[in-house]
Amino acid sequence: MSTVKVTDIIRRVEDVLQDTNIRWPRTELQNWMNESYLAITLARPDANAKTGSFTCVAGTRQVLTAEFPSGLRLLDVTRNLASDSGYKVIRLVARSVLDDQRPAWHAETGTTSIQHYTFDPRQPKEFFVYPPATTSAEVEVVYTDSPGAHSQTESQLDPAGTDSTTILLDDIYMSPMIDWILYRAYSKDAEYGANEQRAQAAYNAFNSALNMKNQVDAAVSPNNLSKVT
Repeated sequence: MSTVKVTDIIRRVEDVLQDTNIRWPRTELQNWMNESYLAITLARPDANAKTGSFTCVAGTRQVLTAEFPSGLRLLDVTRNLASDSGYKVIRLVARSVLDDQRPAWHAETGTTSIQHYTFDPRQPKEFFVYPPATTSAEVEVVYTDSPGAHSQTESQLDPAGTDSTTILLDDIYMSPMIDWILYRAYSKDAEYGANEQRAQAAYNAFNSALNMKNQVDAAVSPNNLSKVT
């Protein structure tokens, strides 16, 4: 849950730019803030990860956006949710394994108890299930959702105002958001040598912050920590 307000981001950006709604209108900064959400989720799909109940269509091929229209990428399929499925876990398997061992697996009898799923990163919004699903099959999925966008007015974006709208990602992404907005703001005046350098520095800071989070997450992941004996 975020607590940082949109106006807090605007204020910090304007402090760095030394501008107050003149060269860079606040609605323009807001547009770049909205853009930063997509840039962050592109680099870090877990930045807006959600868990939801997915009702399958009959067959093997399932499309994430049929149930979650704003879904951007499947992250995992964890378990069955249909009442007669036993709520059994679902495991990821390479499609080539099913193709080799059960060449006609797409034509097998449908069930509400899914055992495996396959995923191709080239089609991030689709996955296949095995055995084929019936329309009563329901599974739990983890997916990246589009954060959405703000549409505040100039007066609402005024840091001196009272608007309490918060950012659409976790507070820990505040700094990369600011760096992205600065990158886009300075790029607007990139014909000036100093601003071109500032734009590049802000872009590098954006990437560095997200790469650092990748390293920290890997270091402290429960999957990588030694078991207590």
